[in-house]
Amino acid sequence: MHQTRRVIVASLIGTSLEWYDFFLYSTAATLVFGKVFFPNFDPLNATLLAFTTNAVAFVARPLGGIVFGHFGDRVGRKTVLVVTLLVMGIATFLIGLVPTYATIGVAAPILLATLRFVQGLGLGGEWGGAVLMSIEHGSDKKRGFNASWPQVGVPAGNLLAAGLLGLMSLVLSDEAFLSWGWRIPFLLSGLLVVVGLWIRLKITESPLFEEVEARGAKAQMPLLEVLRTHPRALLSAFTARIGVDVAFYTFTTYMLLYITQNLGLERQLGLNAVLIGSAFQLALIPLFGAMSDRYGRRPVYLGGVIAAAVWVFAFFPLLDSKSFVIIALASVVALATHAAMYGPQAAFIAELFSTRLRYSGASMGYQLAGIAGGALAPIIALKLLDIYGTSTAVSIYVVAALAVTAFGLAIAPETRDLDLSTPDPKQPVP
Repeated sequence: MHQTRRVIVASLIGTSLEWYDFFLYSTAATLVFGKVFFPNFDPLNATLLAFTTNAVAFVARPLGGIVFGHFGDRVGRKTVLVVTLLVMGIATFLIGLVPTYATIGVAAPILLATLRFVQGLGLGGEWGGAVLMSIEHGSDKKRGFNASWPQVGVPAGNLLAAGLLGLMSLVLSDEAFLSWGWRIPFLLSGLLVVVGLWIRLKITESPLFEEVEARGAKAQMPLLEVLRTHPRALLSAFTARIGVDVAFYTFTTYMLLYITQNLGLERQLGLNAVLIGSAFQLALIPLFGAMSDRYGRRPVYLGGVIAAAVWVFAFFPLLDSKSFVIIALASVVALATHAAMYGPQAAFIAELFSTRLRYSGASMGYQLAGIAGGALAPIIALKLLDIYGTSTAVSIYVVAALAVTAFGLAIAPETRDLDLSTPDPKQPVP
């Protein structure tokens, strides 16, 4: 039990730092990068270009899932998690040192996009390992709850990123913030990574992976075996995540853009609203993970899908009120619906794959969906509002993505009662 708690804490801290790095870039792309790295474009196109560099990481994440998933199934979960933390942390630190367009011209956004790609590689390998370590160390009856803690790294990282950027924005003038203030949270990543590595090096390897290794049953080419033996599981993992991603980035990244560019509100107001919503998620994600242990993964997950599909039509009218209290309420409820999906998601996806293929299968399904979901969501939302002139178009887009998630849940069985400790568990989705 002590080792399980240590693994969960290490996974939570590690994923929080990884997502801090990732969301730091997303938030800075919304508020800073268009002005600093694309100054020769009008505000709309500069923001679109900044979002495009942001999307590069989502393209890299499946590649990271393939590479690190392969080694996670071949070498072990722990070793890969140490490497992914280093990759992400170094890339984030270097982003804080990239010169502006005014200093080195077009080389600046190229360097920025390159480092964002490296960030994506690191995050692509991180999620699967952190979730698997939490599931494979703990009790079968608490897999949903245990696996939800790495998911808490998302709001924790978002909270830390938005909080530090918000603090810099609050204490500095706009000129100082755009000149150098935005760099400080990126440079702090170097110190945070040292702390994360110290904690992560103290945990033990997954006992289920060690059993596979002891039997000599490790897959030679895990990804190829996943494609051959688990195609339906891969499809389910991919589709079940898309709507969750689209909803999240609409409720966070695009929301910041909407209230600053369309409503003319201060960026600090939006950052504070996201901070409050993320703070509630810290408790809600493990709550919904625990509920999935009691009621099943699919019922809890689907409840979140339905709630998000309904709330997105109220979300933008509430933002239009321009009242901070109402905007904060809209953010809290929106991220609560996301928590209902995200809490059981990790266990649901991981349980679809056998132990010897779990790192590769779970990582691939999860990360591929990031391209179709999170990478494109802010860009599509921005263009839909520009073309149709109404936020209803954005809401319909979110609902369509959530319908894809409902399909992913429909084609999968309930995974809560699957026994992962057997040498060759019979998979519900062959």
